[in-house]
Amino acid sequence: MKYITLAIKDNKYQPFIKFIKTLDFVQVKDSGDPKELTLIKFKDALEELKLFQKGKLEMISEEDFIKEINEL
Repeated sequence: MKYITLAIKDNKYQPFIKFIKTLDFVQVKDSGDPKELTLIKFKDALEELKLFQKGKLEMISEEDFIKEINEL
């Protein structure tokens, strides 16, 4: 599964969420609360760790991780 983060103008948010929820191949984790968003990201990270431990996901190298962090 791939994840994306979107920044949407406030006045376009509700119509976009309504549309995106109609797509059967998309899971929406809707959160306007920064604390809840952090919790969602943490849970996603734990799920990725479990997949890695099962050998179903490859982790990126330390160098690539640092590059990714610096791009934020």
